[in-house]
Amino acid sequence: MATFTGTSMARCVLVTGAVFVITASMVSTAAAQSRREMQMMADLRMLQEQNQQMQNALVQLGEALKAINGRLDEQGNVTRKAFADQKLIVDQFASDLRIVRERVDETNVRLTSLSQELEALRLAIPQYPPPTAMSTDPSADPNAGIAPPGAVTGDPAPSSGLPAPQPTGSSSTGMSPQRLFDTARSDHGLGQWALCVQGFDTYLRTFPRNDAADDAQFYIGECQYSDGKFTEAIDAYNRVVANYPRGDRVPDAYYKRGLAFERLNQPDRARESHEGAVKNFPDSDAARLSKQRLDALSRAKPPG
Repeated sequence: MATFTGTSMARCVLVTGAVFVITASMVSTAAAQSRREMQMMADLRMLQEQNQQMQNALVQLGEALKAINGRLDEQGNVTRKAFADQKLIVDQFASDLRIVRERVDETNVRLTSLSQELEALRLAIPQYPPPTAMSTDPSADPNAGIAPPGAVTGDPAPSSGLPAPQPTGSSSTGMSPQRLFDTARSDHGLGQWALCVQGFDTYLRTFPRNDAADDAQFYIGECQYSDGKFTEAIDAYNRVVANYPRGDRVPDAYYKRGLAFERLNQPDRARESHEGAVKNFPDSDAARLSKQRLDALSRAKPPG
């Protein structure tokens, strides 16, 4: 009986200890769980505060964006207005420029018409014979003392082939040498080839010894070349070479004469004229151009 009682008490002690341990464990677990809950609550409150701060920041950012959008809209309106004003100015300028261009074209047409009318009037003026009285001072005019065309003198005609000049310092039309030359140059610029040839021919017959005589003879060839009269142009260029050997137009006459022979399909004579420019005037622009034409003629020459 005593043994049983001792054993029972031992068991009771063990059971009581186990219960205590379980209870202590449960209490410890509850305490740990309570601490975790408290930590979670603290974290939750912190997240709520951060969320509130973010919402406040978003509200502020939205207001800032609204302000920026307002300023951008205002700036866009100003820019659009500036572009509209600029476009209006450009359109106005273009309109003014178009008007000026139309007026310039109209003025050019009027100038051309006036030039043609003046030339018609010049040709309509009757040609009076020059006075027979000669100036007492032969040095007063470079053309003085030379017999007019058709006059019979005791001296033979000059070997240069130049036409006899008028005895006065102006042409039979009453124009000065420079004015007569400029008028013919104007006809050349306007493409009036026949009038150009007529004007320079009048200049040569009136002022054959003027400094610009070689230019006048060369321009006769230029007008005839531009008019497609290549044979006549070659004759004019030949006169430049023969009558004005020291003139500054001689190299150009060699070159243009070669081009005229090329147009007439006479390559041998064209090559001869270009070689004359290269040989006699090697440092001139005409010589460089003639070299190019000689190269082209050599390439175009058929084999054999």
